[in-house]
Parts: sequence; C-alpha cells; structure tokens
Amino acid sequence: WGTYWTLPATMSVAGSRLLHLNELLRQSSRTVVGVSSKIISRERYQSKLVVHKVSISCCSSVLQTFDKILIANRGEIACRVMKTCKKMGIKTVAVHSDVDSSAVHVKMADEAVCVGPAPTNKSYLNMDAILEAARQTGAQAVHPGYGFLSENKEFARRLAAHGVTFIGPDTHAIQAMGDKIESKLIAKKAKVNTIPGFDGVVKDAEEAVRIAGEIGYPVMIKASAGGGGKGMRIAWNDEETREGFRFSSQEAASSFGDDRLLIEKFIDNPRHIEIQVLADKHGNALWLNERECSIQRRNQKVVEEAPSTFLDPETRCAMGEQAVSLAKAVQYSSAGTVEFLVDSKKNFYFLEMNTRLQVEHPITECITGLDLVQQMIRVAKGYPLQHRQADIPINGWAIESRVYAEDPYKSFGLPSIGRLSQYQEPVNIPAVRVDSGIQEGSDISIYYDPMISKLVTYGSTRAEALQRMEEALDNYVIRGVTHNIPLLREIITHPRFVSGDISTKFLQEVYPEGFKGHQLSDSERWELLATAVALFVAAQLRSQRFLGNLSDELETCSHVCLPGNSLVCRFLQVDLDGKRVDVSSEWNLASALLPVTVNGTQRTVQCLSRSASGEIDLQYLGTSVAEGQEICVIEAMKMQNSMTAAKTAKVKSVHCNAGDTVGEGDLLVELE
Repeated sequence: WGTYWTLPATMSVAGSRLLHLNELLRQSSRTVVGVSSKIISRERYQSKLVVHKVSISCCSSVLQTFDKILIANRGEIACRVMKTCKKMGIKTVAVHSDVDSSAVHVKMADEAVCVGPAPTNKSYLNMDAILEAARQTGAQAVHPGYGFLSENKEFARRLAAHGVTFIGPDTHAIQAMGDKIESKLIAKKAKVNTIPGFDGVVKDAEEAVRIAGEIGYPVMIKASAGGGGKGMRIAWNDEETREGFRFSSQEAASSFGDDRLLIEKFIDNPRHIEIQVLADKHGNALWLNERECSIQRRNQKVVEEAPSTFLDPETRCAMGEQAVSLAKAVQYSSAGTVEFLVDSKKNFYFLEMNTRLQVEHPITECITGLDLVQQMIRVAKGYPLQHRQADIPINGWAIESRVYAEDPYKSFGLPSIGRLSQYQEPVNIPAVRVDSGIQEGSDISIYYDPMISKLVTYGSTRAEALQRMEEALDNYVIRGVTHNIPLLREIITHPRFVSGDISTKFLQEVYPEGFKGHQLSDSERWELLATAVALFVAAQLRSQRFLGNLSDELETCSHVCLPGNSLVCRFLQVDLDGKRVDVSSEWNLASALLPVTVNGTQRTVQCLSRSASGEIDLQYLGTSVAEGQEICVIEAMKMQNSMTAAKTAKVKSVHCNAGDTVGEGDLLVELE
C-alpha cells in the first residue's frame, strides 16, 4: 500500500499541486486510491519547487487490459512492444519464420510460434497462420507493429471475427486513410489543408498530361494505395508525365496489387513534418507535437527529430488541431500519424495518415514522457485517454538515427547482408536509447528490411542531443556487415543540419555526386596521423615487451617514420613536421573502441581489423577508406574533379603532394 516513487529533477509542482502526476501514474499498472499531499523533500530549481519523492497509496489490483498479446511482427518493433507488455504484466507471443527461429524477439517472448518459411508472403504476411497462432496460444489481442499487416483492414476484420482485439484503429479508419484519393477527400471535408491536385483516379497517360497542365508543373504522380516511396514519380513536362504514369502504374500494380494513380502539385524543396495523434473510442483525441522527418533518401526517412527547428508555436498548434480534426472525421482510435509537407513560408499541406505506430515514435516518447504502445493497448481495451491537450509537454529534444545494414556509398544506402561478427550498442552513454532486435551473431537476411536499430539520443537542448548522437555513433561497434553510420554521422554534424537548414532534398543537395565519406580537414588529418602513430608505437612495444610499464617504454621511444612524414614520437607527444600534437589514451589494444584525447579534443577511434603482421585498420570520425570515398581532387580549367576509390582498400602510397602539377597517366595514389 505504501509506494515511494523517485522523480526526475525536472518534475515540478506549483504550490501543492503535482503537475506531472498523470505521467507518474502512467508507469504503474496499479489502481491508485490515494495520493499523499506530503512532499518529503523540496529544493528551489529555476523558481520551481522540485519533488524528489512523493508517497502514493495504491491497491494491488492490476489495471485490466489483456492477459496475453501476440505481436504480429519481428525485429526491433516486436522487441519494443514486448518491453511494454512485460512492464504491464502482459504475457507475449512471438511469431516467426523458420529462419528467425533463434531471433531476439523469439527469445524475449513468453511463447513463440513458427508461421512459415522465410519469404514474407508465407510467414509474416500469412494471415491464416497468424490467426491460428493466436487461437493456439489463447492470445486475446494482436499488436501488428508497423509494416507487414499493420494497415491491412482484412487482417483487422478477420481478427475481430475470431474474437481477437486488433491493437489499432478499426477497419473503417484503416480503409479511409489507406486510400490516398479517399483520404484527401476526407481531409478536405475536415478542413485540413491539402495539396492542389486531381481528386479522382487518373485513367490513362493522356489524361495525366491534361490534368498536369491544369495543375501546373511540377506534379507528383503517385499510387493511390502506395507507401514507402513506391509508385511515385515527379514530372516537369508532358513527356515525363507520360513516362511517369507508365512506370508508376506498373510499380503500383506489382507492389500493392492496385494500379490506380493520382496527380497533385509537387511542392518543391519542402520539409516533411508529421504530427503524432492519439485517440480513444470515446471521441477524445490529442496531438502529441511534431516530428521533423525531412532527411530522406528515395522517400525513406534516415534521421528524425522532435520537435522541429522550423515550427513556431502558432504553426505547431494549427497543424496539431488539423491532425486531430482528421482523426475525429474518421472516428480514429489508437496512435496514428498525420504527415504534412511544409514549404519555406510555413504553409503546410496534408500528405497522408499512417494508421499505425511509426518507426520514429521513440522521439515523441522522449519529449512527452508517454509510452505510445501502452496507450495503444489501453485504448484497444476501451479505456479513455488519461491526458488532456494541456498536459502534453515538449520536454527537451530527441533525435533518431536509423542504423541500417547497407552501403551508404551506393545511392545513399543499398542493402548489405551478412552475420554480425561483433556487435556492441552504445548504451553506456547517458540519455541514449537503442531499439534493436538483433545481437552479436545475428544474421541480416535478404528476406527482410536491413534495419539494425533505431539509435535515439535525448538532451535538454538540441545541441546536447546532437552531441550525444555524435558520441553514440562513434561508440557503436558493428562488424560483419556494411553499415550506414558514416553517413549518419556526416548528416548530424553537417553545418546545414546543425543550423536547421534542411529539406527533403538535403542529401541530394549536400552530396550531388553521392556520399564519399568524411573529408578530413587539416587539423583532423593531424589528429588522425598522431593517433595512428601513437597506436603503432603502443602496438610495437606491446609485441616487444608483453609485461612492464608501457608509459616508461613510451618515454624512451625514438623515431617512427611513415611514408611522406618525418615523425618523432615521445610519450603522448607527436611532432608532425614541427607541429606538436599531444595524444593520450589507455591504449587497450584488445578493445574495438579506443578513446583518445588529441590536443584536448576527445575522440573515439575504432579498430576495424588487425592483421597477423600488425597492420591495423582504423575508423575515424565515422569513416574508413572505402569504395566510392574521395581520395584526391584535381583542378583543371578552374574545374575541380573528384577522384574516388574504385574499391574498398588501403592507401599503400601517395605519389604526389597538394599543389603539384600532374599529367595524364601519372600515378597519384596507390591502393592495396
């Protein structure tokens, strides 16, 4: 009956009223019967009273939702749903394909059922098998996660027919918002801003040309039942419209079994900003602030943040109110997301509504303190919302990087498959959250999305969240597959991103020739050389004298020479052509991570590999020498031409210096 809760230092009271009591109680599955008015200790903090402990009287009866939930998904989202279920005292059932039999989500669940072979249409999209799994295990509800069957109205209908609760909206909302043509008409009726365009189905290529002419170029041709960037084409003239109609209809038919297309005005250089909504079955609906999702490649999100640097309070409120208006128009219940395109003048236009949990939902959870999965479960059971709009805060800043097994040097990311030979998440860093469904030894398969994890950092300010993201990326160890951490790190440290000057064209504009990896500044080059030299000396001395005081050995170190550089090494000091660089580290050569301090700047260098001969490959500032990376730049007729590595390799030797005049056929850089 007597329960004590410790609150974060940001929880505050005004007089004797506890402002964030609802959020505190949200974390409990017990029924509260009384709250003590006694504040055990207080202190002044920015003119507010800070609660350290409060006493809550509660009975032991558990808030009744479901006894057992089946998660009709895999990977990180299945694991994420299970964590909330366990917190609520709910047993979980995992479904899996035969190749996923030893996956993390299978091990985490209380029960697991194989629903078919590896191909998704025979396993995770196999409604019959999943329904049978629910029947066999006695699951009372199904959480679909996202993707797969999460927005399939037939799946929701069949679950209801079997007496199993679908944790999501009803079939009417799924159907209405799943069709881009119908959703746009509903949005207009609900007085939601929509992009100018044609509201009906485009019959053929010539009608598409006529409609595009009436709207005015550029136009967007896209599949009515589409999503994930499939079935979309931008057209700037009649010929591109004809071609776009043909390709989009073919792609839509193969991807969604529905070749219907619509055409609307293309908003050039927009931001992609979405509003998280939460609604219950009693007519209540809230907007939980926005997420900025403008950093995209091939219409798929790469980095997201909450809140947006671009919105002012008035625009945020207007977007939120329109999102709620749309949710109420379709009698929406559960968590959902209304996506908008926002132009440079803060005009916003409805794009679509996703009737499911979004991949990027953790950043909303960070700034609001709400557990969206828990809210979805409560709503599905029929409980009303616990919060009012005035209760929804924006506390701090959160950033999410989607970590993928893919090659960022190829079209900003083409899938990479393989086994994770080494895997270490940066969870030791404060205010870092990693949502993943893999572990060391896991396989990244050709059958499923190559996402490794969602890396989330939180801070009281955006600068703090960005600094933590940079540190987290540097400390993320992934071996066995190619990954996109080099690109993620470049994005979050790029001056344009840091300043908030972004749009959905960010990657194409910043890297018009494709991503080439981090290009070292002069100071960064000195840092890397000094670190490499000190590491080389440490490795040499370790091999010469396995026992003893390494510091004493380094004190007496003599010359070390690398091609093109005359270097003198002493303990923690490196002279590079007369420039002194101080280097300090513990030099744990057995660790994949090497924290170093170079001239007072803290860095984390990764040891990618060590050969039998003692050669070490390093990852520095997120990047190693790889295929597509810029090696040198040649200037000719005032034009700069980038020379890139033709394959992943090591620089064996450099046969030129900056400023040299070179001719055709000259050997510049040798790789091995």
